[in-house]
Amino acid sequence: MTLGRFGDAVRLAVGTLTTVPVPAPRVIDPRVAGTAMVLGPLAAVPLAVVAGVIVAVGDALGLPALAVAALALGAVALGSRGLHLDGLADTADGLGASYDRTKALDVMRRGDSGPTGVATLMFTLLVQVGAMTGAIAAGHGVVAVVIAVLVGRCTLSMSCARGVPSARPEGLGATVAGSVPVLVAVVTGVVAAALAGLAPGLNWWRGPVAVALGYAAAAVLLARCVRRLGGMTGDVLGAGVEVAVAGALLALAV
Repeated sequence: MTLGRFGDAVRLAVGTLTTVPVPAPRVIDPRVAGTAMVLGPLAAVPLAVVAGVIVAVGDALGLPALAVAALALGAVALGSRGLHLDGLADTADGLGASYDRTKALDVMRRGDSGPTGVATLMFTLLVQVGAMTGAIAAGHGVVAVVIAVLVGRCTLSMSCARGVPSARPEGLGATVAGSVPVLVAVVTGVVAAALAGLAPGLNWWRGPVAVALGYAAAAVLLARCVRRLGGMTGDVLGAGVEVAVAGALLALAV
């Protein structure tokens, strides 16, 4: 990949996954899109840092762990425009709407949230905040939120791996579907687990378990969507990020 194309991938990753203002990519093709998805965790580093600082400051000030957890995760949501939360709600509405693929995709496209989407969103946020509260109380809240935020974005490469089809012929899902070589997706997960194993303040195995649980949650959701919808969409990508964050935080809750 040329330096110019790599720059396009960086701009696509940062512009799509965060609110950091960057110029629009000049070219978006499958290779640029795939590289952007692999770079997702790096693009989310500012979000992880902000969340970690909020937890550290809140802990130092003696604020209630529940409030600190909500503030940290709320900052991440704001820093990503609520994109992944919106995807989670839309995906839940689509899966709960009908067994008819076309109708389910139409419900997801509308953008408004129905009862299934709202309930799923609230449940997932409760799990995230509750698990984060436990991690803060256990003394490793900063490490937990950093790992969880980055692991959630690591799963993007898995969801965009070759062999995973797009449910629609257009949209973000169609742009990134199958754009990441399987080997690259696997290496991304292995590297994430290895780095998590070096996280300070945790037993060496806690970080890799958090990565594994986050990936497992996203993989189960992805498999369900491929069976029901015929593939993945941009909403499914966002939903995978959120359930991966919840899974990783659960592994680090105590």
